[in-house]
Amino acid sequence: MPPAIAAAFHRRRSTANGSTRVKMDATDVIASVKAELGKPSPFQPDKSKVSIYVDCSPTAAPMFKGRRGDELSAELSAAIQRCLLGGKSGAGGGIDLSSLSIVEGKVCWDLYIDGLVVSSDGNLLDALGAAIKAALSNTGIPKVHVATSASSDGQPEVDVSDEDFLQFDTSRVPVVVTLTKVGRHYIVDATSKEESQMSSAISVSINRQGRIRGLTKRGGAGLDPSAVLDMISVAKHVSEQLMNKLDSEISAAEACEEES
Repeated sequence: MPPAIAAAFHRRRSTANGSTRVKMDATDVIASVKAELGKPSPFQPDKSKVSIYVDCSPTAAPMFKGRRGDELSAELSAAIQRCLLGGKSGAGGGIDLSSLSIVEGKVCWDLYIDGLVVSSDGNLLDALGAAIKAALSNTGIPKVHVATSASSDGQPEVDVSDEDFLQFDTSRVPVVVTLTKVGRHYIVDATSKEESQMSSAISVSINRQGRIRGLTKRGGAGLDPSAVLDMISVAKHVSEQLMNKLDSEISAAEACEEES
């Protein structure tokens, strides 16, 4: 069974921000998204750039205090990067970086995604993945008008709207499902106590179309290829239930926001 989810939105469309707070059982995380105009990389002139950073609050758990907290923040940031973007390049990832291009090689929307762990009782990657997907659905990208008089070799002039926004397309953004191996069993939504007894864990990011967009493994114990395939099969089944629950929470939160 997928974990219990509760989501709350805070929308700031005027600055192209979206943010969401997600609780999965006793794990509580916040994700925020900010879009800023930037210049594409010369190696990928038709794509935007995405930066992901996760901060583990020292009050969330004793293990987050001091150097260990910094190390875990770096590990979670890298794991979420792999799960959502398929790696640093974003190739094969769940966010369409080409859709954020404005003028190829000149101007694009860069996304800055921040995650904050407020409290933790395990299953952090899944909670952060759900929060980021929900925050992206809550993010408005301002419409941009490009001056036609700009020269082909110069930096184009752009006019960013303060009133008109485009809804960010999250139809292919995946959720993350982690299966934790404890003894002979694979556990979904493992608690901190269960994670402390694990031999290994696999986190799989899967989108609505059932396609795997990233995979990351923790723990030193090896896994038989057949076991990995079984875990991926279970993750696909759980991801469908998780997305349905997340979509339901998003719809309910948006309805409450419209009424307020």
